Amino acid sequence: MRHSHSHEILPAIYIGGMGEAGKVDLVGVGLNATDTVIPLATYPARGAKVEYTSHAVLPGGQVATTVVACQAWGAKTRYVGKLGDDHAALLHLRAFADAGVETQIVTVSGGVSAQSLILVDEDGERTVLCRRDEKLTLRPDELERDWIVGARALHVDGFDTAAATLAATWARESGIPVIADLDELYPGVEALIERVDYLIVSRDFPSRLTGEANLGRALRAMQSRYGCKLSAATLGPEGVLAWDGEGFHYSAAYRVPVVDTTGAGDIFHAGFIYGLLQNWPLARQLDFACAAAALNCAAVGARGGIQPLNAIEDLMQTAPRYARAAVSLGAD
Repeated sequence: MRHSHSHEILPAIYIGGMGEAGKVDLVGVGLNATDTVIPLATYPARGAKVEYTSHAVLPGGQVATTVVACQAWGAKTRYVGKLGDDHAALLHLRAFADAGVETQIVTVSGGVSAQSLILVDEDGERTVLCRRDEKLTLRPDELERDWIVGARALHVDGFDTAAATLAATWARESGIPVIADLDELYPGVEALIERVDYLIVSRDFPSRLTGEANLGRALRAMQSRYGCKLSAATLGPEGVLAWDGEGFHYSAAYRVPVVDTTGAGDIFHAGFIYGLLQNWPLARQLDFACAAAALNCAAVGARGGIQPLNAIEDLMQTAPRYARAAVSLGAD
C-alpha cells in the first residue's frame, strides 16, 4: 500500500506492507544502510595506495539486519524506517520483500539513503565509513502507534533517538519488551535507555555512559541507574557479558573461519531476540546469539551468513569456543 502524507518540513510517502498494521512478533525501528564491502589483502597505512580486487554492494543497517534475520528464522516481523528515492532504496525494498518482512517506510523525495563504505582487512575485521542524509532522520510525528503496539517485542538502535524513544514509550505502555542495540551516546539517549528492558551495547559503551572504567561495575551501574532487566556488552571474539540485577552471565564466542565481521552485532541481537520470543533461559539465549553471530562472520556482508536454525544449533553442539575472556567483574 502506498499513500501520501504532507509534512511542513519534507515531502514524504509511506510504503506499507499492509493497509492496517497487523500483529507481528518483532517490530524494529532504526537504521538501514547500503553497504559497499571492500576486502583488502593489506590494510592501508596513512598516505598509502592499496589495490583492491572486488567489492560488493549489499543491504545492511543495524535494526534492518536484525529484523531480516529474525524473519529468516520464522518470526513475523515489521521494519519501520526511512529511505531516499534512490537506487539504494530499491535495493532495500527488494531485500525486505524477498525476506517477507512487512515494512512501514517513509520515503523522502530527493533524499539520499544511508551509505556505508566497509573496509575488511585480512583478518575479517571491518572498518566502517558512514554517510547519512539529515533529511532521512525519522521523526516522532512520522510514527504510528499501531505499528509498535501490535508486536511482541520492539528493537531499536537509538540513532533516530526521539523516534526510538516514542516507540519505546508506546511499547512500555503496552507491556511490550524493548531491546536496544547502542554504540553511541546520542543526544537524549538516556531518556531512551530508561524505557529499555534489554540493553545490549558495544564493549566501551557502558564505561562511556557511566564514567566507570571497569566493565563489570559499569554494567551494574547501567542496569541499576536506568532500571533495565538486563545490561550486556558484546565483546567480539571474547563473547558477551551480561548482568541481570542479581548476577553475571558470560558466554564465550564460537571459533569459525572469519571472513567479515560486518553485522556480527546485528545478528547477535537477532539471536537474542529470537531466544526471548521462545522464552528460552538467558544462558541459551546468549549462546544461540553468539553462534548465530559467529556463522554470519564466515560470509561477506551484514546478512551474508544468516544461517538456518539447524545450522546454528549444530554449531552450538560441535564448534570450539574461544577461551573465556579475562573480564574483570569489579566485585566489591
